[in-house]
Amino acid sequence: MLNTTADTKPKLFSETGLRFLWITLIAFVLDQVTKYAVLGGMSLYQSIEVLPFFNLTYVHNYGAAFSFLDSAGGWQRWFFTAIATVVSVVILWWLKQSPKNQTLLPVAFSFILGGALGNVYDRLVHGYVIDFLDFHVNNMHWPAFNIADSAIFIGAALLIIDMFKNGEKHKSADPTNTSKQ
Repeated sequence: MLNTTADTKPKLFSETGLRFLWITLIAFVLDQVTKYAVLGGMSLYQSIEVLPFFNLTYVHNYGAAFSFLDSAGGWQRWFFTAIATVVSVVILWWLKQSPKNQTLLPVAFSFILGGALGNVYDRLVHGYVIDFLDFHVNNMHWPAFNIADSAIFIGAALLIIDMFKNGEKHKSADPTNTSKQ
């Protein structure tokens, strides 16, 4: 007898949000390649002017975004690693559940996942995140960041765009939504 349930299950890497994991892989690889280029070619705190408003400046970030909790005493390494790991697992689960007709949302989560994994890798291997992208106006510098942070930002921006573009569609498709439409 044929198993009909197997025929109705989506193919993981072609019919769910997992089909966008290539974005995660590219974000992760670009992040790590650029960080190892900085590690191999620059000294800590060395700064190279690229453009009048942009430097490559090698710094260690022991905190989170914008060096939040950078000097908290070491516990933040494991705290941020745990948070990013849990978020990554949730994103993977969500990507597996997302239907084939969704595009923007799984793309956004794939960028966020790539960035989160890039920074988690740094925390586990180095004990800190390697930052090096330094934008500034005169002597006012934005906190240095990296490709992983950029991927997270791109993913967050895409989430906002999706919210405006498809918010009502997601709300009506949500099985937990009990409001009358």
